[in-house]
Amino acid sequence: MITEVSGVVTAPPDRVRDALVASLLPGGPHPEGTFVVEDTPGHRSTVELAADHLAIQGGWWYRGEWTVSTHPDGTLVEHRVRNVANRARWGVGLANGFFVGFAARTRESFAGTLADVAHELGATSQLT
Repeated sequence: MITEVSGVVTAPPDRVRDALVASLLPGGPHPEGTFVVEDTPGHRSTVELAADHLAIQGGWWYRGEWTVSTHPDGTLVEHRVRNVANRARWGVGLANGFFVGFAARTRESFAGTLADVAHELGATSQLT
């Protein structure tokens, strides 16, 4: 795993999951299961979607995973970024500047997404 971050949204897990999916995936709604999306022009990613998680895998190494689970204050959302390169796995760090600042940028982006989801639901969010 390259980095991990989590936070809480003060809304039920099913509503948070739906808002998170709408925020992260273009052209919804999307069925549960595995499918492909064109997330930017000319770039496709494979998506795995279930009631409690969303995974997006694209490029030669990237896999982002989001899970939602019940929390005393609403919903715990966890996000992990993994290196899933099959070949030249060692080159992922080189190609990404050894991920200098990557964890901080991921945390900042996640906090923004969580805040957007919370706003959409009339709730609040907080990183853990």
